[in-house]
Amino acid sequence: MCNSNVKSAGVAQIDGRPVLQPAGNRVAAPDAARPLKKSLHKSFSMPPSYDNNATVPARPAPAENTRAAPAPPSLLPPTTPAPAPAAARATKAAGAVPAEKPRSKARKPGAVLPVATFAAPEAFEPAGSIAAARREHAAQAQAQRKSRIAHYGRTASFSRVEGRVGATATAEPAVPASPTTGLDEKRCSFITPYSDPLYVAYHDEEWGVPVHDDELLFEMLTLSGVQVGADWTSILKKRHVYREAFSGFDVDAVAKYTEKQMASLSADYGLDLGTVRGTVNNACRILEVRRDFCSLDKYVWAFVNNKPLSPSYKYSRKIPVKTSKSESISKDMVRRGFRFVGPTVIHSFMEAVGLTNDHLVSCPRHRVCSAAARVNN
Repeated sequence: MCNSNVKSAGVAQIDGRPVLQPAGNRVAAPDAARPLKKSLHKSFSMPPSYDNNATVPARPAPAENTRAAPAPPSLLPPTTPAPAPAAARATKAAGAVPAEKPRSKARKPGAVLPVATFAAPEAFEPAGSIAAARREHAAQAQAQRKSRIAHYGRTASFSRVEGRVGATATAEPAVPASPTTGLDEKRCSFITPYSDPLYVAYHDEEWGVPVHDDELLFEMLTLSGVQVGADWTSILKKRHVYREAFSGFDVDAVAKYTEKQMASLSADYGLDLGTVRGTVNNACRILEVRRDFCSLDKYVWAFVNNKPLSPSYKYSRKIPVKTSKSESISKDMVRRGFRFVGPTVIHSFMEAVGLTNDHLVSCPRHRVCSAAARVNN
């Protein structure tokens, strides 16, 4: 511990923390060891050579035996306004030599340092630029998409829109409406203006019509099983391929297919080998049903007491994918050895062959199929 009463004039150095030493014990550092202080002007400002857009004003001619006093350093970066054209011409006329821009030793001559700008992408964008056109095109596409899907699957809305357009259009000679036009406006709601014509024809001519032919029943049972994981439009487009591959769905002929023939059919027509084997197996099971019930027609129609079911749905979203009746038929067919006869497949089969009339009550086909069922009975 140091005694505060002892004179410390001759003490050169004390081993300890300088902060805790008395003021008299501090030894001044030599001038050579002192660090150079940077001026505030250099620390807060940037040389004009680092600014690509800045212009250095011309240095005035030095006066004789006079030197201007240095300006006090400023804490803010100095502004360098561009010289006026008149002042530049006056300087040139006076014969003054403009000062050269100071070059930094760190960069090469002719190099331009990048200057980062933080401007909004749309702030300085001209009205006719490519980006503006792209944004306008995207907005139009979004508006078209919203208007296109607004009435998807709702034919009633389309008919109302068409009625309003026809009322406001210019007067034209009256043309008698065809039966097809009225049918388009009242079909089941899952038939839209964008539906494939082949699918529309199937809805208008076959779907829901009672079927009592064994070959057609066998065909629709096969197509319903193949339709799993696909849509009816793609299956209907390949319908002729299945008919040709399975001999027009002749039950007796298909039941006699050998393993070699099944492999050949799969390779020639591009059909799944499991599907071909399942169809041949179902043909053999139909032969067994014929021995018990005389025909496939009597077997399947006995589940509904020879009278089609008529749920009378008002909305397509109410139509189920399977029912208790389709589950009971599926269980009996699985017990008999049929393949690809799940409850969903059997319900689709029932709709196709008219075992159930799932047309909406607003669809004209609902009345047509009901009348055909009464005639057959």
